[in-house]
Amino acid sequence: MYIYGKNVVKEYIEKKEKITEAIIYKNMNDRNLISAIQKLNIPIKFKEKFELDKLVNGLHQGIIINVPDYHYASIDDVLQKENAMVVILDHLEDPHNLGAIIRTCEAAGVDEIIIPKDRSVEVNATVIKVSTGAIENMKIARVTNLVRTIDELKKNGFWIIGTEMNGTPYDQIDYQGKIGIIIGNEGHGMSRIVKESCDFIASIPMIGTTNSLNASVATGIMIYEAIRQRK
Repeated sequence: MYIYGKNVVKEYIEKKEKITEAIIYKNMNDRNLISAIQKLNIPIKFKEKFELDKLVNGLHQGIIINVPDYHYASIDDVLQKENAMVVILDHLEDPHNLGAIIRTCEAAGVDEIIIPKDRSVEVNATVIKVSTGAIENMKIARVTNLVRTIDELKKNGFWIIGTEMNGTPYDQIDYQGKIGIIIGNEGHGMSRIVKESCDFIASIPMIGTTNSLNASVATGIMIYEAIRQRK
């Protein structure tokens, strides 16, 4: 998998993550970064900028590295954790949203993010770049069946809180104990069967003319209300 950007590359180098190859713009002037890669004996290819542009769809800042595909976590550990908090993403499609949510969840100490395998964004180069290193410290599980996973969480003591319009005001819901917060798809919200699996439906008030929030913003509001109550 190709990932790119100076900060992401520096994070991988500092954590001594496996890097199989570096592709660098031949006129890049960050000699310290190039030297750090050379010290690790990572094969380097120096290329023209247009050649890097063809490899990734994003601001690569003159450096791309090839790394193993992202290793997803299991939900097994979080099932038994006391007062665990997980965020469940119901078929999000935008990698920028997933990257921003990962960053917020890591900062807030969320135990795990759960995403479905089908019809959903996966961890890719854009997600890793937007997360700006947070993904290295955040567990993400990728499950075959989201509803079945929610049922398993509930059997292990989790309360499931969905997010949608016309629910209970988000600050009037009890976030104590083991909880799962569901964020719906950017365009369609939660699917019907996922909504039916929820114990509570939380709504964030819309006072202006805008009738919905960006998924990553809504996630942040919900998470930090939970943190406020759980202190």
